[in-house]
Amino acid sequence: MPHIHLEVSDLDAALVDDLDWGGTILTIGGHEQSHVNPADPREIRYEYLRRIANVLDEGFEAGAPITILHLGAGALTLARYVQATRPGSMQLAVDIEPRLVTFVLENLPLPAGTRFEHRVGDALAEVRALSEGHSSPAQGSGEVRRFHAAVLDVFSGKETAPHLATASFYGAALDVLDAEAEDPGVLLVNIGDDEPQRFLDAQARELHAACAERGYPEPWILTDAHVAHSRATGNSILVAGPLTAREDFVQIASRVRALGPHPAVVEPWRDVLGG
Repeated sequence: MPHIHLEVSDLDAALVDDLDWGGTILTIGGHEQSHVNPADPREIRYEYLRRIANVLDEGFEAGAPITILHLGAGALTLARYVQATRPGSMQLAVDIEPRLVTFVLENLPLPAGTRFEHRVGDALAEVRALSEGHSSPAQGSGEVRRFHAAVLDVFSGKETAPHLATASFYGAALDVLDAEAEDPGVLLVNIGDDEPQRFLDAQARELHAACAERGYPEPWILTDAHVAHSRATGNSILVAGPLTAREDFVQIASRVRALGPHPAVVEPWRDVLGG
């Protein structure tokens, strides 16, 4: 069983065989963090990640390459999916753990032809560097970068770094999106929270503030209906940015809802959480 010790979290990471589903599981601190099936990168086991993939599938021209920023790398499940469904896409992953991405790639290489770059660094510092074009600890010279999609998978409820749980961080992430493209960019935020989901409420408000400052519509929320209505422990996806301003975004949201996983909620955040 390949394993390493992670410097920042002071936890052990390991890759183990999934005896129930097939494929491989990345565990961190003994808890499941990611699932990948190298034999079929289109397979996505976790519901929250399937909802993110559905937005990418419906929000952009089918099969067309996109530029995508992954904040929080895990086992690169979504990166593998994007390469399988949109060959030629340019992907950048940022993770604060210095050894994690290299460990994953050494044991679970990405498919041949994947255009992939990874940086070690703090998510806020990196998105600011990308949006403003100044240098960061992970790059030698400044470069403005714009993306079709930015996926934030760095939150862990009460343990989340405080400087990431703010409108300022969300604003920096929104600023790396391409607002001028024919298919404008989208920010997708995974938030796992415990009952009664006060952290999710707070993050929806912070993201809404960042959107309002930039003239974007309010965020939408994608989640399981039981999680939404009973405030049970679970994962929710917040969707925001230029894509939500498209005239046909309601139709896009309807198609995403139809894809599930079911029972699915795909609604403006205040219709679900209040505001």
